[in-house]
Amino acid sequence: MLKHQLIHPKINEVLARAGHHGMILIADGNYPASTKKGPNAEIVCLNLMPGVVTCAQALRAILSAVPIDGVRTMMYTKDDPYTLAADPPVWDEYRAVLREWGLPFDLEPVPKWDFYKAVETPDHILTIQTGDQQRFANLLLSIGVRME
Repeated sequence: MLKHQLIHPKINEVLARAGHHGMILIADGNYPASTKKGPNAEIVCLNLMPGVVTCAQALRAILSAVPIDGVRTMMYTKDDPYTLAADPPVWDEYRAVLREWGLPFDLEPVPKWDFYKAVETPDHILTIQTGDQQRFANLLLSIGVRME
C-alpha cells in the first residue's frame, strides 16, 4: 500500500521512471494537451467535468509523491481576449500549497509562448489534464532530488 496521497496507477508509473529535471505539466481544462507536449510525455486525463479535478488538487497529490525543485506558471498575456489585469487568483492558492509543503521557492511566471516551448522539450514526461476552469492555471513542475 502506498504511503503518499497519490494513488493514480498511471501517474505513479510515470513518476517512478522519472528522474531529476523531468517535467510534469499540470494543465488546466483549456490547455491544448494533445498538441503542446514533449516527445516523451504521457497524458493522463483527469478532466471529469468542469472544475473537477483542479490543478491545486493535482499539485498536492504530486507533492506527496516526488520532490519538486521548481514551479513555473504560464504568464497571462496582455494582448488577447483572455487577458487579466493581475495575477490569476489561483496563483495565490498555489503559493499557499507550496508554503504548506515547506518549499522554499515561489512561482516562476513564464511568457505564454515560452511556456509552450518549455513543455515541448524531451524533459517533459507527464501531462495531467485537469478540469480546472481558471484562466492561466497551468503549472510546469521540475522534479528535484530525493535527499532522504
